[in-house]
Amino acid sequence: MPVLSPTWTDERIELLKQHFEAGLSCREIAADIGVSRNAVIGKLSRLNLTRGRTIDDRKVQDRPARTPRTVPRLQYEMLATIYGDADAPVATGPIDDANRCSLLELSENRCRWPISSPGAEDFCFCGNSAPDGQPYCTGHSRLAYRPNGRARVMRG
Repeated sequence: MPVLSPTWTDERIELLKQHFEAGLSCREIAADIGVSRNAVIGKLSRLNLTRGRTIDDRKVQDRPARTPRTVPRLQYEMLATIYGDADAPVATGPIDDANRCSLLELSENRCRWPISSPGAEDFCFCGNSAPDGQPYCTGHSRLAYRPNGRARVMRG
């Protein structure tokens, strides 16, 4: 039965310490010693060897600074690009209910906004004209695509 040699011999530990003090990265140390990068990181941790850098120093050295952008703001910008500027005047007023229709009467250019609850006797769809292949009429689009409260606060 073959005898396995230990990964961390005294010579490897000395090389690890020398390379670490010389400022080599864990990847470079691992390649030179002949072990994995994770093995180097684990051994450095067990030996309590640290670079002495603060978290702020690492952030500056490791990657360029970028401006933080929140997801709601990005979503708002995407919707504004697709549907035009949301700050433009929006048509207000009641939604016409004269064109209500059943599922069988729906067509591609009619509003698919559900009225009532599915299964109820009075269940139907809005049926108003839906512009440019949109699923809803202008009035229901206003309801469906409202930005959430945080996005409205960020715009203002």
